[in-house]
Amino acid sequence: MAKKRTGPPRESIVSPGCCGVEAVVTVDARGQIVLPKELRAQAGIGAGDKLAVVSMRSGGRVCCLSLMKVEELAGTVRQILGPVARELAEGKVDDE
Repeated sequence: MAKKRTGPPRESIVSPGCCGVEAVVTVDARGQIVLPKELRAQAGIGAGDKLAVVSMRSGGRVCCLSLMKVEELAGTVRQILGPVARELAEGKVDDE
């Protein structure tokens, strides 16, 4: 059983900016992890919420995994791909 943390909320290990190490978790024998309660509260994650696992690759191997609420995934994809799609439609992207 893990010790219960008391005191003020923990700052992310890496800051400032958009990214930081919020927690270190362990994968159990069944492949499951537990997100700390404080982190779930800060992210607004509740029981039954669906999370998408988004990966980044480097050299053909997965090097980074991120979790994103499924309902926010579509908006994020639109944000990223929208400008590219507009440039393609306007003929601003050069074929290489």
